[in-house]
Amino acid sequence: MTISSLQGRTALITGASRVGGIGAAVARRLASMGASLVIHHHQPHDTTQPWGADDLAQVLDSIRPHLREDAGLVDLPGDLTEPGAPENLVQQAVAAAGPLDVLVCNHARSGGDATLTNITLEQLDEHWATDARSVLLLTKAFAAQHDPARPGGRVVWMTSGQQDGPMVGEVAYGAAKAALAGMTLTVADELVDQGILLNTVNPGPVNTGFLDPGMGIDENTLESLRQRFPSRRFGTPDDPARLISWLVSDDGEWVVGQVLNTEGGFRRW
Repeated sequence: MTISSLQGRTALITGASRVGGIGAAVARRLASMGASLVIHHHQPHDTTQPWGADDLAQVLDSIRPHLREDAGLVDLPGDLTEPGAPENLVQQAVAAAGPLDVLVCNHARSGGDATLTNITLEQLDEHWATDARSVLLLTKAFAAQHDPARPGGRVVWMTSGQQDGPMVGEVAYGAAKAALAGMTLTVADELVDQGILLNTVNPGPVNTGFLDPGMGIDENTLESLRQRFPSRRFGTPDDPARLISWLVSDDGEWVVGQVLNTEGGFRRW
């Protein structure tokens, strides 16, 4: 089956700062469908992670060959926790690339988390600001610039399956992502009358580098986790990217307000 074209449409994808990340994989998929792209990145966050930050030129080089015809590619930096940053990002994206048709909120905070016993106010606030508040404000700004007469309005949020099993030691992250899953129907109901379809995707355990050897997880734990997949492999960034590309296409027009799991049969027991 061929997914319908995104020719003439423009997508803003946040958190697309790593070649091996979900954001870049989504960008490559949407580019191959004809979309023009604005990708957002925040390298200072990546530099604090065990896997480090990628060269942004390499990220762009991984996307550019997939662009079709006259489609464009713009990259914009930004810390989306800062006051006004989500609204400014949308404004800058529109100024650089024209009206936006698609918003994929892929960014998230990694680390700085704890169990309920050890969680701090600062950790809760930091994850809320990145993982939930900025997503709501980005969606608000996206909707404000969207013309209801223009077809193809799409928003995709990302969650983490916290409703399907415990996320040990990730109270702040899980709480913020749970807020998105819990608000999907409410916000989708408001947006649909504006010609915008919102859905949320749980990609499951996807190896964006953190499941590689040497990233702090011992081999026995990695193998135990791998065996929970019927295919005996971890998810790859292109696995959720395929679902997201379908949702934002015209073929996905009858799916609204859903939290969709794309986990390859991952067994949580």
